This record gives sequence, C-alpha cells and structure tokens, in this order.
Amino acid sequence: MASQLAQRMPLVSVVIPTYNCDRYIVQAIESVLSQTYSNSETIVVDDGSIDQTQRVLEPYFDRIRYVYQQNQGVSGARNRGIQEASGELVAFLDADDFFRRTN
Repeated sequence: MASQLAQRMPLVSVVIPTYNCDRYIVQAIESVLSQTYSNSETIVVDDGSIDQTQRVLEPYFDRIRYVYQQNQGVSGARNRGIQEASGELVAFLDADDFFRRTN
C-alpha cells in the first residue's frame, strides 16, 4: 500500500495553526514550500492573532491558503484546517516549528 501511495503522489494538506507567531511563522511556511514533495497545499489557520502574523504572511498569499478565525485554541484551529483541507492526507505543523528540507 505504501508503494501505491508513493506512485500516486496523493495531495497532502499541510495545516499550520498559528496564534501570535509572527516571529516564527515565515520559517514554518518556507520549510513547507521548500519540500521536494510537490503535490501539497498549505493552509494557515490564524486563531485570532493580534500581532503582525497576517502582515508577514501577505507575501505568501499566492502560495498558501490563509484562514482567519476568532480565537478557539489550537484544537479549534486544527479542526478548521481539516475542514478547509482538500488533500487525501493531512499533516500538521506548529507555527513555531519547521520541516526538514527533504520531506
């Protein structure tokens, strides 16, 4: 089954919940966009940030889906990301974390 998935290259939805992470979110986004696996979508769920999160993400709006919601906590943001996802598979990445370069 794993080899079948690899051959099909299913769409992977990467969900990044964020709350006031303007200092870290760009590194997280860049780590997703630089992956060698190309069949993916990136969804950032801004959980009511009051810092500059939206502003620092604006240059990426053509490559990510940005969703703003009133603060519901990280679980609420993850659930919203799942609702927005189109992929067969969903991966979660915290806004203050990053993927290694070759995933």
